[in-house]
Amino acid sequence: MRNSLTAWAFLLPALVLISLSVLIPALMALVMSFTATGLDVSEPLRFIGFANFQRLLADPMARQVMLTTFLYLVGVVPPIVLGALALAVLVNQKLPGQTFLRGAFYTPVLVSIVVAAIAFRWLYAENGLINGWFAAVFGDTFSPIGFLTVPHLALPAVMLVTLWKGLGYYMVIFLAGLQGIPKELYEAAELDGSEGWRKHLDITLPLMRPYVTLVAVVSSIAATKVFEEVFLMTQGGPADATRTIVYYVYDQAFSELEISYACTLGLALFFMVMLLTLVRLVLAGDRSLI
Repeated sequence: MRNSLTAWAFLLPALVLISLSVLIPALMALVMSFTATGLDVSEPLRFIGFANFQRLLADPMARQVMLTTFLYLVGVVPPIVLGALALAVLVNQKLPGQTFLRGAFYTPVLVSIVVAAIAFRWLYAENGLINGWFAAVFGDTFSPIGFLTVPHLALPAVMLVTLWKGLGYYMVIFLAGLQGIPKELYEAAELDGSEGWRKHLDITLPLMRPYVTLVAVVSSIAATKVFEEVFLMTQGGPADATRTIVYYVYDQAFSELEISYACTLGLALFFMVMLLTLVRLVLAGDRSLI
């Protein structure tokens, strides 16, 4: 009994902070989804039932941002999983400068997303470094590319920032898994004629399946909640081509002052993230969480 009270005493400060910063605001957002209210806190809440949810289902912009968010997820997650795994396999080899390579690949993770987004925005500018390189190669016949001003180019351009920023982080997760694979398995595979990349298909991929699942789901959740890159680089444009669900929540809450509707959109995002989490648990099966 005494040990239990001691444990709760240590947990109490964290529980209070979590309640004040997460649980209570989440419950308030849930309640506000069924009301009509703005930023005026003195105005009493007016219960309107499921009107906000009906609006969500009929909102064409909501469908568009859901599609954009899905495209962002599809465009980011597979390259992150494959790229991070390839980098992990590379830096797990005994190569000259192995430590330097690991540090170099991980460095983008340490860069603030604000700094990264602004730097890439400068690189993508029509008078930026990338267009400058193309102009130097192709000469006067080259017309500057509007990476952030052409609708079909803007979303991939923003995706590239997420990829650059996240590859090193997920590489470390894969590297931890690779170093847990006994070397004897690779030696036995070589005796059976499995060499080069074939041994990674026979040994690495099957044993790395839990890590692949983890990275796929975690990166999917992160891609679903993307905001900073969009806010700093495109403001949801051009022509709403990069407007994701989180940016739409922000826009409705702080630009349109539709707080209740923003809470409803946030609730939809919560269910999306919860669904991805359930997928992670189902794919994990009986294996313990990594």
